[in-house]
Amino acid sequence: MDILLVASAFNSLSQRVYAELSDQGHRLDVVLASHGADAVRAAVHDFRPELIVAPMLKSALPEDIWQEHTCLVVHPGPPGDRGPSSLDHALAEGAREWGVTVLQAGAAMDAGDIWADGSFTVPPAGKSDVYRNELSDAATAAVLQAVRRYADGAFKPRSQSDPGIRVVWRDHLRQEQRRVDWENDDTETVLRALRAADSQPGVLDELCGHEVFLHGGHPEDRLRGRPGELLATRAGALCRATRDGAVWIPELRPRKNSGDPAPFRRPSASVLAAFPAPPGSAPGMPGMSDRPYWLPEIAARLELPADRTTWTDIRYRQQGDVGFLSFSFPGGAMSTVHCRRLLAAYRYALTRPTSVLVLGGARDFFSNGIHLNVIEAADDPAGESWANLTALDDLVEAVLRTTDRLVVTALGGNAAAGGLMLALAADEVWCRAGGVLNPHYRTMGLYGSEYWTYSLPRRVGAETAERLTSQALPVSAVSAERLGLVDRLVPVPPGEFTAEVERLAAEVAGDGGIARRITAKATARHADELQRPLAEYRRAELARMRATFFDPQAPYHALRSAFVRKVPAGPAAGGRGRVTADR
Repeated sequence: MDILLVASAFNSLSQRVYAELSDQGHRLDVVLASHGADAVRAAVHDFRPELIVAPMLKSALPEDIWQEHTCLVVHPGPPGDRGPSSLDHALAEGAREWGVTVLQAGAAMDAGDIWADGSFTVPPAGKSDVYRNELSDAATAAVLQAVRRYADGAFKPRSQSDPGIRVVWRDHLRQEQRRVDWENDDTETVLRALRAADSQPGVLDELCGHEVFLHGGHPEDRLRGRPGELLATRAGALCRATRDGAVWIPELRPRKNSGDPAPFRRPSASVLAAFPAPPGSAPGMPGMSDRPYWLPEIAARLELPADRTTWTDIRYRQQGDVGFLSFSFPGGAMSTVHCRRLLAAYRYALTRPTSVLVLGGARDFFSNGIHLNVIEAADDPAGESWANLTALDDLVEAVLRTTDRLVVTALGGNAAAGGLMLALAADEVWCRAGGVLNPHYRTMGLYGSEYWTYSLPRRVGAETAERLTSQALPVSAVSAERLGLVDRLVPVPPGEFTAEVERLAAEVAGDGGIARRITAKATARHADELQRPLAEYRRAELARMRATFFDPQAPYHALRSAFVRKVPAGPAAGGRGRVTADR
């Protein structure tokens, strides 16, 4: 069918629905509801869809559209649930099970007839993680079922007046309801509040006399202090005491009216470091502008005991002949510091006696490449763009030059741009079946680096590489395997991905032919180096990227700023619906 997707943003769920409907042979176009009702009407007029699907919608569809066309809307709650903060309420209230509903748009919000629904178990994770994984699995399956039912023509959708449906209206979850009472709330209560708002809108709070939004929350098992006290930093995150424990908060966002020129999410310590030191704090140290010098810095140990419950973004562990270097950065964004720390951890992993090294393997994002928020907040965004890119290139090069063991990248979730090219540097790429890959840079106005001109064509061929990078469309995990971007699909729920990767990696390490594979890999790398050195790929890519970074008129700068500040990017974004994907 001809299907028009209407979305407030081309976010992770919208991309997955687009990719998986495309896999089934449907013809799709996309229009952003944020561009206004007239843009939606124009898209309907031009495309003349047989069906309209809204995977993520923050505003109502125009009445004349849903009156004349069947419009299926994804609601992130079970049948009968209504309101704009459905998943937020579920996490804040500690729901164990939740659901998703595909319903027909009508006059009343979320009250239309039900075409399909699904349910899932809620894991102890943040809202954005749950949304991109468990909810995305359920929602995509429901959309595909609803589309099949519509195409069949015989299905009669279920009215919400059905006695078996319990209708519950949930109002917008306001900041006063999200507030943390640090004196009286226990750790579990604090975590529920933080997780229910981890990506948006955050939890409004006050630190050092400044209003900030807290983003993300993870438990800490050892550090303790007075309720609300800031205890330490680690890898850019802050540890804060609760009534009965402590939590780690990876990111802060200054309030827009605070006077901060960068009112968007970035590592907590760097935001706090810009504030004056509180009275009575220890004297500062020169050159410590990237973290609050009055708080102790706790080293991020790579190898932690299995019984520890704490937060760190990079970990290494070993099981027999397999090493696992896992990492998880908020939003999948990797700053200069992230890249350098991960490279140091990778080099450490190479000193361990293993035949297989798994890079990644955690649930949710693998990587989305350079950290646009940190770049936008920098005094010199062009210089920080360059530093970030070269640091990521160094990491990718280290993976490409590893010839004494097999390297596997395990994608528990989505990957894009330079983050996907990091994955492609490995010998094998394993991807959870629900993942979405974006092997392109052009929606951010960039040519790209990370050795993509070497890694991508060698996997999919020059013609397909050109198509993938120029069309700039999301690719489902299934299509990625068919194209050669992915070597193995891992068809498991998000919570089972890590364990399944461990099992598969043990099989690879136990294969009697592992030594021959490593030898063949080293031989192939040597032959490729003789044909064209990696240094030449890097030089050519970086020459184009440097020209863009240091050109004040390059579209990259406006696109980056619009993405970070979540405002429309304008014509430079590439036309109706072809916009930078939300992370």
